[in-house]
Amino acid sequence: MREYTVDLVIPLYKPDEKFDQLMQMLTRQTYPIGTILLMNTEKAYFPDKGYEKLPHVQVRHLRKEEFDHGGTRDSAASLLDGELILFMTQDAVPADEHLVERLVTAFADSRVGAAYARQLPNPDCKLLERYTRSFNYPEQSSVKSREDLPRYGVKTFFCSDVCAMYRRSVYEGLGGFEKRTIFNEDMIFAGKIIQNGGSIAYVAEACVYHSHNYGNLEQLHRNFDLAVSQADHPEIFSMAKSESEGIRMVKQSAKYLLRTGKPWLIPDLIVKSGFKYLGYLLGKFYKKLPRWLVLRLTMSRSYWK
Repeated sequence: MREYTVDLVIPLYKPDEKFDQLMQMLTRQTYPIGTILLMNTEKAYFPDKGYEKLPHVQVRHLRKEEFDHGGTRDSAASLLDGELILFMTQDAVPADEHLVERLVTAFADSRVGAAYARQLPNPDCKLLERYTRSFNYPEQSSVKSREDLPRYGVKTFFCSDVCAMYRRSVYEGLGGFEKRTIFNEDMIFAGKIIQNGGSIAYVAEACVYHSHNYGNLEQLHRNFDLAVSQADHPEIFSMAKSESEGIRMVKQSAKYLLRTGKPWLIPDLIVKSGFKYLGYLLGKFYKKLPRWLVLRLTMSRSYWK
C-alpha cells in the first residue's frame, strides 16, 4: 500500500471526556498522523490539559459567531498540507488503533475521493437509535459511484464528517467544503465527487463510537437544519430523494422491533419519525416561513444572523 501523509482536523466546542478518549486513541494509531489541528470555538472552554503542547498538535481559537460547519473545516484544511485530510468530531472515539490505517487503504483505488468510517453505538445508546446506527452504517464495506444512484439513491453520496477522510487533490480540485452552510457540508461535497466521476468509500472495518439519544424536539430541530441544507443545494440533492430512504428506515425499524419481540416500541418509533419528518418538511420549505419561526426551529441560530 502506498504511504500517504495524513493530517487531522477536529472542531471543538466545550469538549468533554469523550474528547479525552479520542485524543488518547489517536496516540495509539498504527498509521502516522501528521498535524492534528484543533479548531476550538470559545477559548474560555478549551480544556487545560496540555493538548496544545503535544507534538504535532496545533490549536486555533475562534469566536462562536465565527464557526461554520463548512467554512471552519475548509479554513482548517487550507492550513495543512497532508495528502489526505481526516475530519472528526470531538465525540467520535476510535474503536481501536487501526482506524486511520483502514481509512487510508480505501485510497488505493484512484477513483476514491472520500472515505468514511462506521459509527458504532455508545453503551448508553437506546434501542431504536442503536438500530438506526446499523441501518446507516452496516457491516459490509462499499464503494459507490454515479452508476450506483439507481440502486442506492441518496446513500450514494452519503458521507459523515464525524469521521471522514478526503484526498487533498480532489478536495482542492472541487473547491473544498461550502464556505457557509448550516449543515451537511460532508454530503454536499460528496455529491460533487459523485457528479465529477469519483467514488465514495464506506469502510466498515474503520470504526468509531458515536451516537446520540436525541429527544423528539431535538430530532425536529436537527432535521430542520438538514432539510435547509438540502433546499439550499438542489444541484446536489436533486440527484436522489431523501424521503424514500427515510420511509425505508422506518419500515425496517418496525420490522426489527417485531422480529426482536418489542412491538410496544412501535408507537415510539412512529412519534419520533413524525417529529423527524415534520422538521424535514418545515426545513425544505423554510423560505416560506416567517423569520421568527425559522429561529425557533433551527439548531443553529447563529447561522441566520
